[in-house]
Amino acid sequence: MNIYVLMKRTFDTEERISISGGQISEDGAEFIINPYDEYAIEEAIQARDAHGGEVTVITIGNDESEKQLRTALAMGADKAVLINTEDDVENGDQFTTAKILAEYLKDKEVDLILAGNVAIDGGSGQVGPRVAEQLDIPYITTITKLDIDGDKVTVVRDVEGDSEVIETTLPLLVTAQQGLNEPRYPSLPGIMKAKKKPLDEIEIDDIDLDEDDVEAKTKTIEIFLPPKKEAGKVLEGELDDQVKELVKLLHTEAKVV
Repeated sequence: MNIYVLMKRTFDTEERISISGGQISEDGAEFIINPYDEYAIEEAIQARDAHGGEVTVITIGNDESEKQLRTALAMGADKAVLINTEDDVENGDQFTTAKILAEYLKDKEVDLILAGNVAIDGGSGQVGPRVAEQLDIPYITTITKLDIDGDKVTVVRDVEGDSEVIETTLPLLVTAQQGLNEPRYPSLPGIMKAKKKPLDEIEIDDIDLDEDDVEAKTKTIEIFLPPKKEAGKVLEGELDDQVKELVKLLHTEAKVV
């Protein structure tokens, strides 16, 4: 079984993030594998162990992304591919990413593609479905269970606090939701083995694309942090007086009534 995982290098949102000139400053920022992509990597490894084949993790970025790819290899993936766009793509978007990934995958013998449900830095959830559409294969998002029997697949997906069961066939793209599995930590032997596993680096002209082919369809005007919360107010006195004061504040300050 040929299994591919679409992985993104993201800011660690548990660490301090600063904004400079309407953009996120990378100075001093910590980068990690997008947490939802960790579920995808883990599920890919489990599927390979159960059904055979190999797992290839793909990311788009620059040389700094090699660290996260090596982490995926240390988790248990077999191969990694870095599509380096540093010199070719200045400001990409979801269209750009999906176009590049689909172009790379279109000539591959693909059985299963896994991706994270969303990226924690953007949260659009568009890349996986866009790739599947361009490859003309079915896709299912926000999955919490994956069972493969030959070329038949049964999936449980999260739907607004409930679940639905879907049956389909390979080839297939799925996006991983929290609860699908518990991603493993790279072990010391895994880290040592990862150093010897293949990590190929290519550029977009290696897959017959140029800058015009992947020009972004959208533009980010500005990124800003949420406004700092003001201190709350504690109402005191009799309950009736508190209710009157609350209504007054909602009307005059919050302006919601």
